[in-house]
Amino acid sequence: AAGEAGGITQHIGAYTVSLTGSDGKPKRVTFLDTPGHQAFTAMRARGANVTDVVVLVVAADDGVMPQTVESIDHAKAAGVPIVVALNKIDKPEANANKVLGQLAENGLNPAEWGGDVEVVRTSATTGQGVKELIEYLDYTATLRELKASPQLPARGTVIEAFMDPLRGVVARVLVQNGTLRIGDAMVCGPASGRVRQLLDDHGRPVSEAGPATPVEVFGLDNVPMGADPLYVVDDLAKSKSIAEERAHADRESDIAQRTKVTLENLFDTIKRGEIKELNMILKADVQGSVDVLRQTMTRELSKEVQVRLLHAAVGGITESDVLLAEASNAIIVGFCVEPDESARKLAERRGVDIRLYRVIYEITDDIHKALTGMLAPEKQDQIIGHAEVRQVIRVSRVGSIAGCMVTDGVLQRTAKYRLIRDGATVGENMVLDSLRRFKEDAREVRAGLECGLKLAGRDDIQVGDIIAAYKTVDVARTL
Repeated sequence: AAGEAGGITQHIGAYTVSLTGSDGKPKRVTFLDTPGHQAFTAMRARGANVTDVVVLVVAADDGVMPQTVESIDHAKAAGVPIVVALNKIDKPEANANKVLGQLAENGLNPAEWGGDVEVVRTSATTGQGVKELIEYLDYTATLRELKASPQLPARGTVIEAFMDPLRGVVARVLVQNGTLRIGDAMVCGPASGRVRQLLDDHGRPVSEAGPATPVEVFGLDNVPMGADPLYVVDDLAKSKSIAEERAHADRESDIAQRTKVTLENLFDTIKRGEIKELNMILKADVQGSVDVLRQTMTRELSKEVQVRLLHAAVGGITESDVLLAEASNAIIVGFCVEPDESARKLAERRGVDIRLYRVIYEITDDIHKALTGMLAPEKQDQIIGHAEVRQVIRVSRVGSIAGCMVTDGVLQRTAKYRLIRDGATVGENMVLDSLRRFKEDAREVRAGLECGLKLAGRDDIQVGDIIAAYKTVDVARTL
């Protein structure tokens, strides 16, 4: 992509390649150039998903390096298709089969081995495989029906933004749908304004930018954040009103986002939704520890609960780990390692839970406790009181009224009831039509007191029957 990567490209972080699709129609592929993966994951952390396909570039001579494994885990966590560009394939020391094996070991099973990950052999020097790579991206777009309409009002995402002392607010935006034109009223996070100027990925002025186009936008009154959505509205007054609402919402969101998932709040967090997994990033001092902990954490603890290990590696806890944890709402577990200073400060700002251990059983004990809280509770009947039937009074048009002595616990108007005769249950899940002390309605009657009650739908009560009051309660289960 040397021809495209001129001037502003290195700063805008995106460039577009024109090509002819398999159907013969002109198409464009926009590459978001994110060295490593931190920018990619940081955008995910703020809720933006601007990527349709991840192209993972792996050197055929070096193979899968530790930073490659980290990139793989970040890409997999994003949940988008991955295609591997096996680069430097023209070098004498290139070993494609070795790299294919390394990819398979890290969860990317190559298509030529029967897996679902396409691996294209490329050379940036000779151009080998570039055409095939572009064709596969076109095929993926067709298969996933990735379409946009240039006729709609523009919608896009900020890649990055800053204040230029000479040009004012500059927002580097990827237009994802519709067409952005000079003069459009726009809202971008807490910022608003009218499009004053547009520059393409070469720094050239353009009058409009269609779908899948990276562009520099001028005209906003505030600096938005990376991953903020940009969209066109009917008029400038409306854009300012929406921006003010956004600014207020962002302030409230910032407060809310300080509470990330931790082992302490995990049960309540899971209880509010339907998720039954704990996302985790694992860092340890040696590979042996990583292997043991990986096996321990990923074994099936129950049919309902699992640990999803997003990334496991040797080494200290880094900013990259914190960004992945923030984006995936995960916790970080460190075994005999520490976070570096920048990672520690970032975790504090973003509310990411870092747990440090030196004894393996303490990790499993804490995780076990957290996952126990995630299990759906069991329903159990809890007996709250008994009463003995001492007298039965038949009342016309009412039925049988049981005169009882409460022998233990309490009878409550809202409880459920079970009828027991000669030690056998002859009725259950019953409710009361009435509960009285003398002639007054009662909400409850405690042990040692007499009462009269009417079981709904039961007129066969006999002297000597036992009436048991119970409530159905949720009981926490253990693994």
